[in-house]
Amino acid sequence: MKRLDSLLMVMFSALSFALAPIAQAGEVAVAVAANFIGPMQALAAAFEQETGHKTVVSSGSTGQFYAQIKNGAPFDVFLAADSATPAKLEAEGHTVSGSRFTYAIGTVVLWSKKEGFVDGEVLKKGSFAYLAIADPEKAPYGAAAVETLKKLGVFDTLKSKFVTGNNIAQAHQFVETGNAELGFVALSQVYKDGKLTGGSGWIVPDNLHEPINQDAVLLARGKDNPAASALLQYLKGPKAAAVIESFGYRLHREQES
Repeated sequence: MKRLDSLLMVMFSALSFALAPIAQAGEVAVAVAANFIGPMQALAAAFEQETGHKTVVSSGSTGQFYAQIKNGAPFDVFLAADSATPAKLEAEGHTVSGSRFTYAIGTVVLWSKKEGFVDGEVLKKGSFAYLAIADPEKAPYGAAAVETLKKLGVFDTLKSKFVTGNNIAQAHQFVETGNAELGFVALSQVYKDGKLTGGSGWIVPDNLHEPINQDAVLLARGKDNPAASALLQYLKGPKAAAVIESFGYRLHREQES
């Protein structure tokens, strides 16, 4: 009888140990800029498998999330498409001070679903009806597109052709569905493992717009949420870096080191 009791105790201890990570698993609500939804879905799956923590992801424009967070939206972590918005939220007391860091540096691409359509002269020729961009007032990738067009000297001649999406996901949708022949989108939306997933594109040189440093930050609501802190730590690690780079982003120098 004593032997049976001992055996049961060992089995119970082993079972408790095996279930410990699950019992301690939490949930983190993440507001993610639309350009990063593809990588975030891959990262969330890997993060959940490794830690047991569940990630609830909401996607939208950085500007829209800023307004929602200020009004008390229930997010724990914010992955923005710029660095200015998280910094502003930090200054206004909506984040945990010192938690902000650059998780990715974005790249803009002029993309068309049509093979061979985008080349070095397509913007100057203007032989298309519609050009999709994200709202430059709400989406950093839209602001970068406008800056690029102005530096190329074609903004004034092409602005009547703009089809403007609320965010970069909608701008991409306009091109994907054929409502615009081409558009400025995030490279991550049309790129995987070192190549375009289809169509034709021109990667916009970095010197044509301000750097798109994308910052992550722990929001005030997530201050005491271990799952939120664990996610931000995971984003700084080598496994996350490999996923982020596979979608065409560059890494901040501090993160690479």
